[in-house]
Amino acid sequence: MFKICKTDANKKLVKLKKNRLCPGAWVNMINPTGEELEKIAEWINWDVEVLKSSLDIDERSRIEHEGKNFMLIVNLPLLDDEGQFDTLPCSMVFTPKNFVTLCTRENRIIGSFTKSTSSTFDTKDRTKMMLSILYKATQFYLRYLKIINRKTESIEYNLRNTTNNKELFQLMEIQKSLVYFTTALRDNQLILQKLLRMVRAKSIAQVLSFSEDDIDLLEDIMIENKQAIEMVDMHRTILESMMDGFASVINNNVNQVMKFLAAITIILSIPTMLASFWGMNVGLPLSGDKFGFWYIVSASVVLTALVILFFRKKKMF
Repeated sequence: MFKICKTDANKKLVKLKKNRLCPGAWVNMINPTGEELEKIAEWINWDVEVLKSSLDIDERSRIEHEGKNFMLIVNLPLLDDEGQFDTLPCSMVFTPKNFVTLCTRENRIIGSFTKSTSSTFDTKDRTKMMLSILYKATQFYLRYLKIINRKTESIEYNLRNTTNNKELFQLMEIQKSLVYFTTALRDNQLILQKLLRMVRAKSIAQVLSFSEDDIDLLEDIMIENKQAIEMVDMHRTILESMMDGFASVINNNVNQVMKFLAAITIILSIPTMLASFWGMNVGLPLSGDKFGFWYIVSASVVLTALVILFFRKKKMF
């Protein structure tokens, strides 16, 4: 699927027909078919195999530069419908006249460039569009890290009084997400550094022109991305320590339960033992006494109470 849009003279985003590509247009491709890729590749004079390879879900961040064409691949943060965090490669292809984005899935970053927000961007200013996507990506990383922090605190609260592994599995899922974020953010940082070097060397001036304000924004994006990396590293360290600590807590909770059950078993065994002795079909003390039953019951109660007091003193329950 793909759509072609362009900012008109009134700063409104308008959708164009799919059978033509005019200067200043933005082509947004979401999980495109092979035929659609071939069509767009022919329109922008780009190798279709490069476009196909850029849609690989495991594609690393990189830069492709061929003559007047330029492609930047970065990894965007993704929050799916099940509340799981992941990363998604996004390819941005630039030609002297057009701008193409390729993703395998819908995402909130590219999806934020709509008619309702068209006053904040211009498809003809491809440099600003690219920087806006990169800036939103770093902002979403930081936003999702705050969500992860809140989820971790909620799981931590539930773990304090649990003896099962459900919460630990949830922490493992968060830990896996943080690994994805760490890899993606570090790759993105390297690409941003390389892009800044190319901009200062003016090696992509034929495709994209950067003003001083654009360079300042790119440097701000690098600072935000570095902050996200530091936050991910901090969360990973805390999470690893938390998982080790709560694994010990769960074991301790299980030991407490087993200790309580053992104490209850000993307490219940006292009246059971006395009842077993005086239930034998042999001659026993008090067998001929009419108050013998009450003597035995009283002895059971007294012994049980003494054992309970002993266990409470030992903090068995």
